[in-house]
Amino acid sequence: QVQLVESGGGLVQPGGSLRLSCTASGSISSSYIMAWYRQAPGKQRDMVASISSGGSTNYADFVKGRFAISGDNGKNTVYLEMNRLKLEDTAVYFCNLVNQYSWGIRNYWGQGTQVTVSS
Repeated sequence: QVQLVESGGGLVQPGGSLRLSCTASGSISSSYIMAWYRQAPGKQRDMVASISSGGSTNYADFVKGRFAISGDNGKNTVYLEMNRLKLEDTAVYFCNLVNQYSWGIRNYWGQGTQVTVSS
């Protein structure tokens, strides 16, 4: 089993910055993808950014150039540095871990952390 604990959400003004953290504990595969998703009220959950165990990163177009994902393998933690925040970035941000095995995958979610961008 895997537990994901997010932190770092809060209220920020437009143009400001926040850093989210997600720490994983439990059984983590040597091959995995960790990602941040977000979901605004009444909208679907969208992938924001991901990072693989090999260090490859991927970003949604709506955050490219503003957000950066990074990982600290020693701490089993992934970070999402969010800069130049916009009103439309307001959402609950969820951490996701996909453990990859030769036989398939296991998918885990954190409880979410609220990010509110407001003046």
